[in-house]
Amino acid sequence: MTRATIHYTTSLLILSIYGGQVCPFIEGLSLWTWTQYMIVVFSATYIARIALWPRLVAAAAPERRVFRGFLLDLALFLFAAVAITIFNTIFHDFPPASGMKAMTGFMTLGFFAAVDLALAAEWTLAMEFAREGRALKVAGERIFPMVNRFAMVAMVTVSMVVMVLFLLINKDLEWLRSLPASDPRPTFVVLGEMALVGMVFLFHLVNIIYSYKGNLRLFFGLQNGALAAVSEGELYAMVPVSSRNEFGVMGEYTNQMISALRDRTEEIHRTRDVTILSLATLAETRDNETGGHILRTQGYVRALAMALRERPEYKEELTDEVIDLLFKSAPLHDIGKVGIPDSILLKPGKLTGEEFEIMKKHPVLGRDAIIRAEETLDAGEGSFLRYARQIAYGHHEKWDGSGYPEGIKGAKIPLSARLMAVADVYDALISKRVYKEAFSHEKARDIIAQGRGTHFDPDLVDTFIAIEQEIVDIAKRYADGVTV
Repeated sequence: MTRATIHYTTSLLILSIYGGQVCPFIEGLSLWTWTQYMIVVFSATYIARIALWPRLVAAAAPERRVFRGFLLDLALFLFAAVAITIFNTIFHDFPPASGMKAMTGFMTLGFFAAVDLALAAEWTLAMEFAREGRALKVAGERIFPMVNRFAMVAMVTVSMVVMVLFLLINKDLEWLRSLPASDPRPTFVVLGEMALVGMVFLFHLVNIIYSYKGNLRLFFGLQNGALAAVSEGELYAMVPVSSRNEFGVMGEYTNQMISALRDRTEEIHRTRDVTILSLATLAETRDNETGGHILRTQGYVRALAMALRERPEYKEELTDEVIDLLFKSAPLHDIGKVGIPDSILLKPGKLTGEEFEIMKKHPVLGRDAIIRAEETLDAGEGSFLRYARQIAYGHHEKWDGSGYPEGIKGAKIPLSARLMAVADVYDALISKRVYKEAFSHEKARDIIAQGRGTHFDPDLVDTFIAIEQEIVDIAKRYADGVTV
């Protein structure tokens, strides 16, 4: 109500001066008498606004509030003009022409006030929709284009300026006829009146332009903000549509585009996940392992990564997005085993040296297969295939450099591969194989601990021990034979 209070108060002050400038009958009243009339009329009008606003505007549907507010303010100024005209006609016997002059002033200021208050209400509504994430339905609805608004304001403003200046000049001409030619006052009086009217119009026009600018900046900001969020991968962004105009149409089409893009992306992700699981299951099936191994190692990798990022040195690297990509990529760690002959892959006993050399090729086979997929898809650095390649190629590397296929050591081994090394070895230890029985968690944990600084990254071993109960829970949840 503060903005409305300012408009109604300034209109009261301006019309207190304006009346005597355009109408000789009003000029015949004392300034204080006319000002008192204005105070009474505007007080009644303002009180009526306070009483009517909740029922006629605030209670209306959001898309109708702005226009209803505009009509209410315009109607209240018209009511004030009619009221003062009737009063002057009854109690002062003023002619209808006097009332028309007063009404012109009232409606001019009323129009400017109604437009500015409507713009303020439009801004408030847009902010409300932005906070609540709401959007009006625009498609198929009648819209009020912005260009029409600009044209309406421009035409009404020009008309009001012409009418007020005509009334002012007409009254001054009548006054000039009654003065001697040598009287120096007319020049200063006329220029002063013109300056006053010009300042009033300039003030209101600048105010409306400023309000329009604020609204346009907000609408463009909301639109660009949603598009910027989408460009960064945030597909749940939306443009809050609070008005039925060009911005509403653009916002609705933008939201439809984002929704379609989100649906398509989710479909692609589901297809990716199913493909990964299918390929991983194929590899595990050839190795006499179960689907439980895939789910367990996925769970271990995610749990270790989430715990590891609590350390400051890993916080930036292990973002939510990266951890999700690690989780999705983990099942492909042994995809290269598809290229290993069954006679070696399924051999129940210990491999010969020559056979082991062939087995050691599966990380290279897995990496090469994923590289071909990357090249075909033109995948970037943020692709899950990058992490799948690192995991498939490096999960048999050891911290001290004694692993394969390259024998790299320490931090040169990608973090994704170091995570998978712990997860894969632990699950192999607690799982039954044709050549061994399943180890207990305690025995497997001790073996992992013994490999600290030799086989495994010391930080990962420490993290593994710190969250061992979570690791045990994952192993139980996805144990072979358990329905998930």
